[in-house]
Amino acid sequence: MTAKILDGKKLASQSEEEIKTEVSELVSKGINPTLATILVGNDPASETYVRMKRNTCKKVGMESIAVELPESTTTDDLLATINDLNNNPNVHGILLQHPVPSQIDERKCFDAIDIEKDVDGVTCLGFGNMSMGIDAYGSCTPAGIIRLIKHYELEVQGLNAVVVGRSPILGKPMAMMLLNLNATVTICHSRTQNIETIIKNADLIVGAVGIPKFIKTDWIKHGAIVIDAGFHPEKCGDIDLERMDEISSAYTPVPGGVGPMTINTLILHTMQSAKKLLTN
Repeated sequence: MTAKILDGKKLASQSEEEIKTEVSELVSKGINPTLATILVGNDPASETYVRMKRNTCKKVGMESIAVELPESTTTDDLLATINDLNNNPNVHGILLQHPVPSQIDERKCFDAIDIEKDVDGVTCLGFGNMSMGIDAYGSCTPAGIIRLIKHYELEVQGLNAVVVGRSPILGKPMAMMLLNLNATVTICHSRTQNIETIIKNADLIVGAVGIPKFIKTDWIKHGAIVIDAGFHPEKCGDIDLERMDEISSAYTPVPGGVGPMTINTLILHTMQSAKKLLTN
């Protein structure tokens, strides 16, 4: 049986058309959905990511505000910028691009973002609410993965799910989202013993460890759902996807799987944040 390919590029493209329609309706009612992006310093990869996010805003008719701060920015400087955006009624979403320069307390700055504008799902409060099943914008990559799973009608309930990686914006929220869908979840990381054995028992595996092809093909059991959230300059992810169409029941390709869903989810959350103004 050939595996189902979880085509994030295709789903993101369909979603963009739907978002575009909703944005147009909001604009006709006097609401211009707006995402503010904060870039501190001049990391080339971060500059590229922010540009992609702003371009996607433009594509769907949304506004974006680019806030660019120097490498020498302090925590207090950044907190003041975030506070200004929190108090700006025309801003519906705030994205602080990770990473920030080392002298800045990144966690303190993430947590300063207004929960209603935390469209990237980076605050501790947002994570806590999401974990408890309270309405919140989940971190965009895991939230995008859940959207893929639901779109392709994959049944997660009761599955033995293994998340490899424990970052605060990917591994940890991914585990909580799968738990909320009634999967039985194990989190593995760099210090996990017998990781190969644990992965071999997974019905669903999420590679989110940040190491190229860390998870080997022969670690994956037949019929597993395979989600690769990694992307590296070598044009590969965290999982060796060779023969995955024969081994898995469903898998995300790299590129074109998880990546497009991350930015699309950010844009979707920003539109949803703006839409709340209609009911407030």
